[in-house]
Amino acid sequence: MDLIYAVLGLVILLLAGDALVRGSVNLALRLGIPALIVSLTVVSFGTSAPELFISIGAVLDNAPGIAMGNVVGSNTANVLLVLGIPALMTGIDTSRSDTGKSYILMMISTLWFIALCFFGPLMWVHGIMLLGVLAVILFDQGREARGHMIASADAEVEEVEGADPSMPGWRIAMFLVLGLIGLPLGADLFVNSAVNIATKMGVSETVIGLTLVAIGTSLPELATTVVAAIRRQAEVALGNVIGSNMFNLLAIIGVASFFGEIPVDNSFLHFDLWVMLAASAVLAPFLLLRKNITRAVGGLLTALYVGYLLVVLL
Repeated sequence: MDLIYAVLGLVILLLAGDALVRGSVNLALRLGIPALIVSLTVVSFGTSAPELFISIGAVLDNAPGIAMGNVVGSNTANVLLVLGIPALMTGIDTSRSDTGKSYILMMISTLWFIALCFFGPLMWVHGIMLLGVLAVILFDQGREARGHMIASADAEVEEVEGADPSMPGWRIAMFLVLGLIGLPLGADLFVNSAVNIATKMGVSETVIGLTLVAIGTSLPELATTVVAAIRRQAEVALGNVIGSNMFNLLAIIGVASFFGEIPVDNSFLHFDLWVMLAASAVLAPFLLLRKNITRAVGGLLTALYVGYLLVVLL
């Protein structure tokens, strides 16, 4: 039953996150907030809301290992699995993708996060440091994007995921209510079930976070990236992974640390953090030198992730 409840909790999380994005995007646009700002804030938060609520719930339920495992495992999965599977299917043409600066910011965020972990347990002070870096990055990216923003209001609306200019007010309110109720409900159900599974199987919370939770919460990114790869939208696929990884490290752990201490297990310091860093570094030739991520590379990335899971589980 715990496995059924875990799957049910994850489904509720994903549906609630989607509802929150749709409601928030359309409310913000109706209030006259620029589409660019909506994309950088509301959409980014909404698509990462499942990870955020799971991490907060884990800290409150005295299972902080799930919170750390969720973030570190999700970032590793985002590179090796979320990019690996679409590349294995169709290949990803990065020759015209201008994501070099965003990638460098992601690497800086990763190194900053790892450095703070060595001064753990992570507390609210570390959270302020992480959120401060995120604020600087968002300000810089927003300033740069504003310079390239198309003046047409219609074009702006089309660029924002979940935007529907004809959506009535009652539907906006319904999506917001469903999202705000469903997220904490799904997170609580998922975290409690995951802890019970870990206890019964004799598996640590950290391992559950690195595997079951990480893969489950990476499903929205995987779906988005597969569709983007099929449509030959390389920048969408790459931007999805880069943005998600930065938000995971800086915002999710940053916010969760305000709800309680997050210990950093030795396994993270000696292995998992470095796997996450190595996985991120693998993208350098593809994003900085614009080498295409071929099907062979996609197969290699996917195989590396399977190997990582085997090492963690065995």
